[in-house]
Order: sequence, then C-alpha cells, then structure tokens
Amino acid sequence: MSVEEITDGVYKVDGRIATKNLNPGEEVYGEKLKKVKGEEYRFWNPYKSKPAAAFQKNLTDFPVKRGKKVLYLGVGDGTTASHLSDIVGEEGIIIGVDIAEKAFENFMDLCEKRDNIVPVLADANNPGIYSEYVPGENEEEGEVDVIYQDIAQREQTEILVKNIEKYLKDGGKFVLMVKARSIDVTRESKQIFEEEKEKLKRSGYKIKEFKELYPFEKGHAMIIGEK
Repeated sequence: MSVEEITDGVYKVDGRIATKNLNPGEEVYGEKLKKVKGEEYRFWNPYKSKPAAAFQKNLTDFPVKRGKKVLYLGVGDGTTASHLSDIVGEEGIIIGVDIAEKAFENFMDLCEKRDNIVPVLADANNPGIYSEYVPGENEEEGEVDVIYQDIAQREQTEILVKNIEKYLKDGGKFVLMVKARSIDVTRESKQIFEEEKEKLKRSGYKIKEFKELYPFEKGHAMIIGEK
C-alpha cells in the first residue's frame, strides 16, 4: 500500500485521493477508511466533493493547508468541510457558514466531533452578521487565510467579493466553485466561467488556477485566486 503526499495534508493512497483522518475510526459520509503504517486515511470521493474532483483533474496548488484559518461559505452538510478539517488539523480552523437549516443540522453533528470546525447559521450575502465568529487578535475584527465558497446563487461571485473585502487578509487565497446553471441556464458554461473570472480580475484579484470539474461535476469549475 503506497502513500504519497501530493500537497499539504492531501495524499494519494494507492492512487486514490485521501486525507489523514483527524477523528480516527469515524467516517462522515460513508467514505472508506484505510490504515497504513498506523495512520488512518479517508478516501476523498470526487463525485461527492469538488476539491477531490479538482485533484483528479491535476490541481497543483490547493490553498487550504495545515494550520490555516478558513472561512467556508455554503458549507452544506459538511462533506467537504470534513476533509478540509483533516487538512488544517488541530492548529487550524474552519468557520462554516450556511443558511439552509436542514443541511445545517447534519453539519452540527460533524462539528460536535471535530473541535476545529465552528458552525455559523447565517446568510453569506451579509458578511457583517458573523464577524464575531471569525477570530482575530487583540479583540480586532478577524481575518482568514483562505475563503472557500460553494454557493448556488446567481450572485455567487459578488457574494465572494463582499467576504474577501471584509475577512481575507492581504495575500490570502480564495477558492470559488462556480455553478454555471445557478447563474444562467440558457448560456454555455465556458462563457459563464470566463465572465466570472473577469469579474474577479476587475475587482483587483489575481487568478492563480482554474479547473473545470467535468466529468465529476457538470457545469462546475474551480477558480483559485489571491487578494
């Protein structure tokens, strides 16, 4: 059984994408667990979690790393957040924001088992309402290293920009999962992806990497950028 760390906290275990389980013995969404030389790994399903799909498409530099502070917008039931929790480890933190109460109930179950995830039931379109959950220094408003967003709304890029301006530190990175059909069902996904990239560039941000997620996710793409 071979194990290769392909980027900080992300591994290939016999060729399959995985993270090292922060909570050994516990699975989150029915994923398979595998022990290798005393370490337990959770296989990361590319059909259920978009970063895993991006790694299958040869993603080279994922900004979520050990010890990072991550603001996750649109956290849902926590499938992807659980793997990000593995990556940042005990020294990092995931602040998970979502407005959907039903999904949030499942997410709360995950948070009870992982001390490095903070649940926030709130609307990401109004970032000021959850500032108290973003830890800062000396009682100042907090900043994060990474903003990860996966929101199915027409103004998804605009929502990201609001949160970047309020919470992302200078030089921090963002990950935007663009859902083309949530923006416009009548146009080609590739055209929408290009328009959303241009919005980010006009806001003054650098685009570092771009990955379409087909065949794992149709009409979805990952944009990684920097403030």
